[in-house]
Amino acid sequence: MAISGLYIQLFSIHGLIRGRSPELGRDADTGGQVKYVLELAQALTQHPDVARVDLVTRLIKDKAVSEDYSKPIEALSEKARIVRIRCGGLKYIRKELLWPHLDEFVDKTLKFIKSEGNVPDFFHGHYADGGYVARQLASIFATPFIFTGHSMGQHKKSKLLSEGMTSEEINRRYRIDFRIDAEKRIIKDAERIITSTHHEIDNQYALYENFSDGHFMVIPPGIDVETFYPYYDTQLDFNLETEQTKHAHMVLLHELHRFWVGPHKPFILVLCRPDQRKNISGLITAYGEDKELQAIANLAIFAGIRKSINLMEENERNVLTEMLLLMDRYDLYGKLAIPKKHDFTLEVPELYRLCAESRGVFVNPALVEPFGLTLIEAASCGLPIVATREGGPADIIGNCNNGILVDPTKPEELSAACRKILVDKELWEDYSRNGIIGVREHYSWATHCEKTVELVKEALHEMPGDGLVATVAKPLAIGQRLAFVNKLLITDVDNTLVGEDESMEEILSLLAANSQKVCWGVATGRCLSLTLEYLKENTIPVPDIIICSVGTEIYYGPRLNPDKGWQQHIAHNWKPEAIKLELAKLDFLELQEKETQQRFKISYYMEDNPDYLAMVHQALQARKIRYNLIFSNGQFLDILPYRASKGKAVRYLSYKWEIQLPDIVVCGDSGNDEDMLRGDTSGVVVGNYSKELEKLKGLRRVYFSKQEYAAGILDGMRHYRFFEGGRSE
Repeated sequence: MAISGLYIQLFSIHGLIRGRSPELGRDADTGGQVKYVLELAQALTQHPDVARVDLVTRLIKDKAVSEDYSKPIEALSEKARIVRIRCGGLKYIRKELLWPHLDEFVDKTLKFIKSEGNVPDFFHGHYADGGYVARQLASIFATPFIFTGHSMGQHKKSKLLSEGMTSEEINRRYRIDFRIDAEKRIIKDAERIITSTHHEIDNQYALYENFSDGHFMVIPPGIDVETFYPYYDTQLDFNLETEQTKHAHMVLLHELHRFWVGPHKPFILVLCRPDQRKNISGLITAYGEDKELQAIANLAIFAGIRKSINLMEENERNVLTEMLLLMDRYDLYGKLAIPKKHDFTLEVPELYRLCAESRGVFVNPALVEPFGLTLIEAASCGLPIVATREGGPADIIGNCNNGILVDPTKPEELSAACRKILVDKELWEDYSRNGIIGVREHYSWATHCEKTVELVKEALHEMPGDGLVATVAKPLAIGQRLAFVNKLLITDVDNTLVGEDESMEEILSLLAANSQKVCWGVATGRCLSLTLEYLKENTIPVPDIIICSVGTEIYYGPRLNPDKGWQQHIAHNWKPEAIKLELAKLDFLELQEKETQQRFKISYYMEDNPDYLAMVHQALQARKIRYNLIFSNGQFLDILPYRASKGKAVRYLSYKWEIQLPDIVVCGDSGNDEDMLRGDTSGVVVGNYSKELEKLKGLRRVYFSKQEYAAGILDGMRHYRFFEGGRSE
C-alpha cells in the first residue's frame, strides 16, 4: 500500500535496541545513541508531514540476551516501528565485528523494502556502520542520505594513539582504518550531516582531509520533558506521581541508603558507561582528596548495568576495578554508592529528581563529551551541573547558564565546582531554574524534527533531475525500478546481443518502452572498462545491470554502483596468490594481459586440450584450493572464486531483488554462459552458439533458437512471453 507522506528509515545497527525498557548502559554498544534514535523515531512521527518511521537495526537471537531482540518487527507507535534485519549470524557481537557483514545487511534491507512495496523518501544513518548502510541504499534508490555520526573514528584513533596504543593494535581491536575510510565516503556523499554541537564539527569532522566536502547542520537533540519534569512538580501536584514512579523512588532510596552512613546529605550524581574516556576515576580522586566535599555531600556513581565484573569487557572491567581500588584507597565506605543496575525508563528520571530534592549536583567528568544528553535530562529536572569543558557541554551551559565548566584532568577544579554549587543556595536555585527553562527553550524534539524535515525537503529539492527543479520528470532510479519489477533479461554481449544491428535495435526499443515493467542487463567476461567501451562502440546504452569479469562483478545503472554484497559473498575462501603460484608451474598456461586480470578473476590463454584442463584441476585440488573454472571459446581459461560465475551472479540477483528465476530470461552463445543457462532460469541459446553448449539440448528450461545473434534473443523472449503479464513458462 502506497504511503501518503514522508517515509523515513533510520539505521542504528549495533547494540541492543527495543522499545520497552531499553537496556541502556548494559555494554559499550548500548548507550546514548540507542536512547537518541528511539526518541527521534517517536518524535518524527509527531510531525504532520511524516507518515512512517522505521528504526532499522540488527536481529539477534542469542540466549545471552532477551528474546525481544529476535522479533523482526516491533511496533513503537501507530506510525513508528523497529525493523530487525539479520546479518553476521544471530549471536550478539560487538560493533567492530559487524563491519564484514554490513553488505549482507544492505542486501536484506533491499529485500525488506521490496516486500513492503514502498521506498523510503530518505535514509538516515547513525554512527559509521549505519552511515555505511544508508549511503549504499540512498545511492541505489537515488534518494537523500542524511548522517549523524555520534562519534567519529579519526578522533578515536588520535586519542588511542596518544594513550600509547599502536596503529596495529587499534586496527586489530577496532578495525579503525576501515571505519575511517567509510566515514570519508560518508562525508563526501551525505546530503546533510547533522551534529549536536559546533564542537563536534570543529574537533571531530575537521580531522578528515575531505572535511570541506561535508554539508553540516547543528541540530541539538531534544528530550521528553513530560518524562524529565522538574523535581518540584510532584510537590505541587500529587496526582502527577504514578504508582510506578513512587515504586522507582522507593527502590532508589533503598539502594542508595544501603551505601551511605549519612543519607540525609546532598549527593553528587554521575550516570555513564564504565569507559576510560568517561573519567570516573578522575571524579573519585577529586572527591577522595577533598575532605570538605566529603563532609558536605555523598557521591553516587551509576556506571552501567552489571552482574559480575569478571564477565565484562576488558575496558569496562578495568574501569570498575579501578573504581573499587580508589574507593578503598580513599576509604570512601559509607560515602560512595556504586549500584549494580538501574532502569532507564522509570528510575533515571526519578534519580535526577531525587538528587535535586537533596540539593545535589550532576557531574559529567568525561575527558571529551561529544554532546551530553544526560546533562540536558538532569537540567530539565532542575539539577545544576558540573561538566567537562571539552565538547558539547560548552554549548549546553552556554544556552542554559545552569552550571560550571571544568578541566576534567584537574581534580581540584572538579571538587571546587561541586563545592561552590552545593554551599551557595542562591547559586543552586539560579542554576536549577535556568536549566529547567533553558532545556525547554533550546532542546525540544519538536524543534529538532521540524529542522530535520526542513533540511530533507531541501535535499529532495536539490537531488539531480528532481521534478521540483526540472521541467522533465526524472526517470526512476535503478533501485526503485528493481524494487518493483518482476521480470529481468540478462544477455551475453559478444555474438549474442551484438552481431545483427536491426534486431538489437528492436530489443533496445522494446526494453525502453517497457522500462516500468522489466529491467535488463548484460553478462560478459570483459572487465568493466572494456565492457563500457564495447557498449559505446556498438551504440548500446548503459543497462540497468552489468555482470562483468565472468560474473565476479555486478554494477547497477548509469552511476555504476558496485554490488558490495556480491563482492563480500564471493570473497569467502578466495586465495588468488596460492592459485597463481600453483598454475605458474604449468608451462602450457599463459597469463592474459594485465588489463584482463581482476580482483576476483585470474585469466590465462590455453589450448583446447582435455588433458590440460585435467592437469589444472589436479594442481589446484592437490592444494585443497576452492575455485570455479571457466573455459570458453577454445582458448580462454578463467579461475574465479568458487562462489562466482555469471550463473551464480544471476541467482544472487534473483535472491537479492526477489525476482523468481523463471522470470529471468538469460541469453548466451558460448561455454562461459553455460551455468547461467542451466537451472530454473528461462534460458535462450542463440542460433550461432558454440559447440560447448550442445550438451544443454533437451533441458526443459533451455530454448535453442534457430535465429542468430539478437534475433535469437527476440525469438526467445517471444517463446517465454517475456513482455506479457504473468510468469515466463
